[in-house]
Amino acid sequence: MIDLYYWPTPNGHKIPIMLEECGLPYEVHPINMLKGDQFDPEYLKLNPNNKIPTIVDRDGPGGKPYTVFESGAILIYLAEKTGRFLPTDPAKRFDVIQWTIFQVANVGPMFGQCGHFFQYAPEKIPYAMERYWNETKRLYRVMDKRLADTEYLAGEYSIADMATYPWVKIYDFHHIELDEYPNVKRWRTAVGERPAVIKGCAVLEDAMILGNPDKEAFENLFNKQKTV
Repeated sequence: MIDLYYWPTPNGHKIPIMLEECGLPYEVHPINMLKGDQFDPEYLKLNPNNKIPTIVDRDGPGGKPYTVFESGAILIYLAEKTGRFLPTDPAKRFDVIQWTIFQVANVGPMFGQCGHFFQYAPEKIPYAMERYWNETKRLYRVMDKRLADTEYLAGEYSIADMATYPWVKIYDFHHIELDEYPNVKRWRTAVGERPAVIKGCAVLEDAMILGNPDKEAFENLFNKQKTV
């Protein structure tokens, strides 16, 4: 059994998608980031970075409970545990790892900043908006070029697609015209139609907020500095 500490954000969605794809049983523990649950001392014992997601594998290495935080690390851990969605062939394996890290290091941070300055920032800062929107569009071009040659980001469907899809799912939140990236559009549809992806993205879906958080939620999401 996997204990999933989760809130329905793009980074959060990655993990129930993987759990559903692998058929692993899991129990959801909501971490309401709008109310500041991520700063609870008990949660910080699991994730010192006060973010989601986090898992506790009750049957971890050596049969003992094992905690993993950071979404990319969790995906790799679950792929290693199940032997799925991360090939053993060295070249194919590193294709998947490269595109997974591409998401973790580029897509998530840049798309996130783009969405923040367009949707959440209390004042419009044209330089920041243009900076992150241009970088978001550049990353879409990178993906579109890659997907012109492959069905999925790393060739076969993998954790790289699971990592990236939740961010592309909300492309309109980043003011992207998806028709400009036809290969990404085709890929987004193919991944989004997978039953496990649909089910994984539906976990706590009604709690997701995009747009205008109230004052308490805004402080907990963006301004609160407490980490211990």
